Amino acid sequence: MSIYRVGVIGLGTVGSGVVRLLRERREAIRSTTGADLELSVVADIDQGRAQALGLSEGLFVNDAEQVLARQDLDLVVELIGGLEPARFIVRQALATGRSVVTANKHLLAESYPELLAAAREGGADLYFEAAVAGGIPILKSMREGLAANDIQAVVGIVNGTCNYILTEMSKRGEQFDNVLAEAQRAGYAEESPELDVGGHDSAHKLAVLATLAFQRLYSLRDIYVEGIERVTPADIGYAAEMGYVIKLLAIGRRFDAGVELRVHPTLLRTYHPLAAVDGVFNAVVVETDTAGRLMFYGRGAGQDPTASAVVADIIDAATRRGKARSTVADLRAGEVCSMEQLTARYFIRFNAADRYRVLGTIATELGQHRVSIQQVIQMEKRPDGVVPVVMFTHPALEADVQRAIKLIDANDFILEPTALIRVSADDE
Repeated sequence: MSIYRVGVIGLGTVGSGVVRLLRERREAIRSTTGADLELSVVADIDQGRAQALGLSEGLFVNDAEQVLARQDLDLVVELIGGLEPARFIVRQALATGRSVVTANKHLLAESYPELLAAAREGGADLYFEAAVAGGIPILKSMREGLAANDIQAVVGIVNGTCNYILTEMSKRGEQFDNVLAEAQRAGYAEESPELDVGGHDSAHKLAVLATLAFQRLYSLRDIYVEGIERVTPADIGYAAEMGYVIKLLAIGRRFDAGVELRVHPTLLRTYHPLAAVDGVFNAVVVETDTAGRLMFYGRGAGQDPTASAVVADIIDAATRRGKARSTVADLRAGEVCSMEQLTARYFIRFNAADRYRVLGTIATELGQHRVSIQQVIQMEKRPDGVVPVVMFTHPALEADVQRAIKLIDANDFILEPTALIRVSADDE
């Protein structure tokens, strides 16, 4: 049994967990998988992290270049995050024949074709199971377990921060800002949470999911992204009265004309399998032609689940040494449908003055733009004089809905910007 030598770059939360697993579970991994994984070198700019893990001076270096210079390594693990120097590290390792494991969804979403080219150049492989949904083996399942299937859709809750915030808002009726502050204190949200709450982290993960699901390359700029900042407790309450919950979904769905790729708050029926996914948990539903609908559920972040996925990739690389993988296939760019082409039902909340003919004017404008109202409820006047008017529409074209709302909002009886949340189709 030959030794498989591993270098780890980055000793943050996940990196520290990976190092601990490689050191503590070496014998167990060798016994169960036949892969003898040797932690050969670890790099981080903070020597204190190495000391906290009890790493010897011979094992620890403070410069990633020293890891890349090692000719005896079989694999490099990149866990520093961000675009640079992560992109240089991953590209350099692949081009010089070392396979790479990364959890860096931002890097993959931005630079996947470039990294695949480097992998082909060096005859190496790129592994990234931990980049999406933490410890849930969704990517491996799609790539291998569903290889005989034609995947039609991937729809998921892939950001634990947003799911925690929406769950707490729903349970307690708290405002977004208050729950976000609590999430930051609890360690569920970053100090600068814009990537998460703005939907961009979910978009990075959707780009990776869509590439594996539909075997095409997709650009981040083609993904429609909308965050949860404008979701209010009132909206959550109105939705609940109608039998819905609000979740931030990443949606990839294939049609004859192309692929829909979108991230936004979505109303789900309470009986939908994703509706019960609460707190920091993640879940992804995969729709296939042969296996049908499958749901993958578990912890989407945290040291142990993510470190587990990274080490699983290292084991995979070690047991596949010398064998080709489909991740280095030459993929073509995929066609993404414009958001304006989307047809959906809509939850719309108009914030109007208490005047005659307001409701009729709104309904007329919607009708002139081919938007049919399914249900309308005029709520009690708020203390500030605003009367919320909540509507559910029949299926309508996004472009028509947006044009109608823009014209309605130009009226002086609209006192606050109109809120719009898309309603999931029954099969999403």
